[in-house]
Amino acid sequence: MRVAIVGVGKVGRGLLAALRRARVPASIVSARDYVERPRRLRGDVIVIAARDGAIGKVVAAMTTLDRNAVVVHCAGALDAEVLAPLRSRSAGVAQMHPMISFADPARPPSLLGGHAHVAGDPEAERRARRLCRAIGLVPRTFRELDRVAYHASAGLVANGAAALAAAGAELLRRAGASDAAIPAMLGPLLRSVAENVERMGLPAALTGPVRRGDGAAVRKHLATLRDKAPELVPLYVACGVAQLPLARALGDADSAALDDVADALRT
Repeated sequence: MRVAIVGVGKVGRGLLAALRRARVPASIVSARDYVERPRRLRGDVIVIAARDGAIGKVVAAMTTLDRNAVVVHCAGALDAEVLAPLRSRSAGVAQMHPMISFADPARPPSLLGGHAHVAGDPEAERRARRLCRAIGLVPRTFRELDRVAYHASAGLVANGAAALAAAGAELLRRAGASDAAIPAMLGPLLRSVAENVERMGLPAALTGPVRRGDGAAVRKHLATLRDKAPELVPLYVACGVAQLPLARALGDADSAALDDVADALRT
């Protein structure tokens, strides 16, 4: 299998690194360069890893496409129909969205065990699944998927976790931790949460005072936040409220204790 990638951003470079580790022949070209100078791409799978708004321009430029190639895109909120103009010139089109956080183009994330949503024409799906398995991704297909809600879910977890870590980092800084130590402290904490979610599922991965029904601890947290970081109080409350249904489902604390936590969060 040969793969050609259009897009040299974080996702394109991350996929290229994974393909090279898997010893899958792969090439890459920038989306802008390809649109300005269209050319025939050599590959059994053509991966469009450009930003959502640029996919249409890339598709329009693909006038000289290998009839035996399939074309897939990596956008989370778009289905295969954005590639529909290429159906008559290819062996099929599909979506192949990795549910992985790509943040550093110089140090791509590990894809091993990550999941990718694959959906589209049969041959394009088949090759996309093969590509996913080659680089360590688990291909999944949900036929009636609301892709915007799916993409919002991925963004909420990936980017929400980064924003939550930034808020936690600021509170640690105000608590007296050094700037150099903070990322080293929070990284393993986030990894342990991710491992618990993957291994135990939800709500079992929940820990902490809300799960225990410890309203006194929640009140202490809020008092300290009002003193040291009042701008974080709404975020703490929103996260606490989101934890309550998980804690009630677990049943480690009785209803009265969880009602007390809810009262602490309200007031």
